[in-house]
Amino acid sequence: MRSFYKVCLATLPLTILVGARQYSPSRYSRTTAYSVKDYYQGGDFFDDWDFYTGSDPTGGNVIYQSKSDAQSKGLAYVNGDSDSDNDNDNDNGHTDSYFSSSSSSSSIVLAIDSTSTVAAGGDRDAVRISSQTSYTGGLFVLDASQMPVGCSVWPSFWTVGPNWPYGGEIDIVEGINNQAQNQMTVHSGTNYTCTIDTNNSDEYTGSVLASNCYSTESSDAGCSIKDSSSTSFADGFNNAGGGVFALLWDNSVGLSMWHFARSDIPADLTSQAPTPSSWGTPSGFWSAKTCDITDNFYEHQMVIDTTICGNWAAGAYSQSGCSGTCTDMVADASNYVDAKWVINYVAVYQ
Repeated sequence: MRSFYKVCLATLPLTILVGARQYSPSRYSRTTAYSVKDYYQGGDFFDDWDFYTGSDPTGGNVIYQSKSDAQSKGLAYVNGDSDSDNDNDNDNGHTDSYFSSSSSSSSIVLAIDSTSTVAAGGDRDAVRISSQTSYTGGLFVLDASQMPVGCSVWPSFWTVGPNWPYGGEIDIVEGINNQAQNQMTVHSGTNYTCTIDTNNSDEYTGSVLASNCYSTESSDAGCSIKDSSSTSFADGFNNAGGGVFALLWDNSVGLSMWHFARSDIPADLTSQAPTPSSWGTPSGFWSAKTCDITDNFYEHQMVIDTTICGNWAAGAYSQSGCSGTCTDMVADASNYVDAKWVINYVAVYQ
């Protein structure tokens, strides 16, 4: 999430293109189903997440809200809890325009303010939450029926360790403006090697944008793979009824990331007995052969947030096909009507 230099990655040509291939089960340390450790869903979802209220580390035009403020302003709620007339409106002006059968009646909504008058270059109220529990490995799953879209908008679902960048960062879902495909990025900060294995590109279906994961405060691009699917981000994702993103973090094997459109979600995942060894080639893979997973990634909290403009979205705005300037767009409240997450659940399996 925290990247100034991603502006450069977003405009690079796709340098390594990989077609779909069968992913060998031998690359997994286990072929049996994973079991639920934590399942975040429904009315008590927010009890297990902290609301970040500090300044945006990426320089975005947002004011992150506390839990009480976000809920009172209709920026963080459970579908149905604040919709007394059941019209898919949270009664504070936000209409769930993508709401469909793929959205559960208890889905979680995290929105950007789309009703207030804000000057160009000003700040809009927004939400950033992090899990109270930290993890060192496991299978992480986000099921959403909608993600934030729009020019100037920068949504992400990621995990991060302590004392950035030394504890590492794993960006599972991320993109900006009119970006059509999800960008997966890994950041390492120790002297232990971490790169993408470009000599074995049949291990992932995405395209490599940068292969060296080492990051510092002043050079934090990390190593990125862009998903090949047009349903992996923004309008393409939402119009497909949303879907699932999954990260398998296995210290002995590496980091594997998948995206499944709603109609392609594996049955074993739907039944809460996921067996990633049966899922086929991941969109992105960071092999333990070229990346020291154990020493670079530990004690990660999950984070879900959306910012506006910021270093990346503002820096790449003019190349994104968006009109005007990023700072001017902040003043257009209507641009943020669909700048929201609608999340069915977040799960961690081990």
